[in-house]
Order: sequence, then C-alpha cells, then structure tokens
Amino acid sequence: VQLQASGGGLVQAGGSLRLSCAASGRTIDRYAMGWFRQAPGKEREYVARIMFGSGTDYADSVKGRFTVSRDSAKNTVYLQMLSLKPEDTAVYYCAADVLGYGSRSVNSYDYWGQGTLVTVSS
Repeated sequence: VQLQASGGGLVQAGGSLRLSCAASGRTIDRYAMGWFRQAPGKEREYVARIMFGSGTDYADSVKGRFTVSRDSAKNTVYLQMLSLKPEDTAVYYCAADVLGYGSRSVNSYDYWGQGTLVTVSS
C-alpha cells in the first residue's frame, strides 16, 4: 500500500490545519492508521491513531486539540488539528498497521507516507 500525506503548511499559533493521508494499492479499512511527527533534531514521536473498528487514541500533548478520522469511501485518513502551538511544528507522517490495532511505537507500522511539514509561528 502507498500512503500520501498532504495538507501541511504555515499557520499562526491558535490556527488549524487538516492533514490527509490518502492510501492506494489496498483498502485500509481494516488497518490501524497512525500519525507521527518529527521535529528537527528530535526523534519521531507518536501523535494519534485510529484502529480497525474506529477506536482512537491520542498522545497527551494533542488530546483535546487533534482529531483523527477516516473516510472509507475515499480510502483516506485525516488529522484535524486545532489550537495549534509552535511546539506542534514538525514533519507529520502517516503510517499503516495491517494488523488493525497499531500502537504508540513506530515499530508497529508496516507502511509509511512521505511526510508533510507543519510550521506553527508564534
């Protein structure tokens, strides 16, 4: 499966963005889809995931501000980001776990998109 992340950009603090992760090659309905981010000089960190069955999970740093969802008809997963902060600045990656549950670890995911840059100015 190929994953294409998009929707990043430059936004002021307090603003919002919606990232998309479009999948091709296979239907991702049964996959867990995760979002991770990597800031310059830092390790890739977990942001959120949506599991098979539509359960969701969020890192504490984004809980209440970010929402992950999927559109099965479009074979696409979204990350709606509200109340953005400068510390949210990073390259955001989507990833797929074929087993359907995923985790907060990068090691659980089988496929990765190329990343989209989000920059939040203060």
